[in-house]
Amino acid sequence: MTFTKRTFFKLEPKQRHKKCAELLRKCYEAERPDFAEYNVLSHWLQCNPYEHTDRKKLADRYHWHLQMAGLSLKEHNLLPSLRTGDREAKLPFPPIAIYLDNVRSAYNVGSILRTAEALRIGSVYFSEKTPFIDHEKVQRTAMGAAAIVPCFQNIPLKNLPRPIIALDTSDAAIPVAEFSFPKMFTLVLGNEEYGVSDESLQEADNLIEIPLFGKKNSINIACAFAIAASKIRFR
Repeated sequence: MTFTKRTFFKLEPKQRHKKCAELLRKCYEAERPDFAEYNVLSHWLQCNPYEHTDRKKLADRYHWHLQMAGLSLKEHNLLPSLRTGDREAKLPFPPIAIYLDNVRSAYNVGSILRTAEALRIGSVYFSEKTPFIDHEKVQRTAMGAAAIVPCFQNIPLKNLPRPIIALDTSDAAIPVAEFSFPKMFTLVLGNEEYGVSDESLQEADNLIEIPLFGKKNSINIACAFAIAASKIRFR
């Protein structure tokens, strides 16, 4: 629809920005984009005309209009220059075990599985009280990774590969960036509230931590694992 200035200003303010966003999307998807119609509306809104060919700048303008329209889309929307979708795996899973020691949040479990799959860190072992891969929230958060990562339930920690390395906060812990990970080992991730259990600490050969510089004593276990996983993968 081509607007006159009069018909355009009959729209509610949020609808005006929605129409601008729709025009930008059409321009973005066109082989030879023409911003003339959009720039007319942009001028009526007292905005600078759009003159860039940079797709990220276009995405920023698009998301600004969505924000003004009270709408919300994923941040990667309108950015197909970034890699999206699944692809063939580049690496197999190494002989590393990730032991979830009474991790209770299904969302944390799902996030851990996504990281383990994305970086190809190893197999994941679930303690009795940790939600397994048949849990709906685990599956939803893992976004398909639960069906890819090798997962095992109710296997005692003492039966997993040595050395056993516990990730937790302690004055006696080695900073993760300074620790030399072997080719085969078990990484223990503890409960969100009280960390690695005493039983698991008794089995541990090493204790590592993510050094923190703020007031809080710890960070989310899925976030901590992602940091450690990056060090493991690129060691």
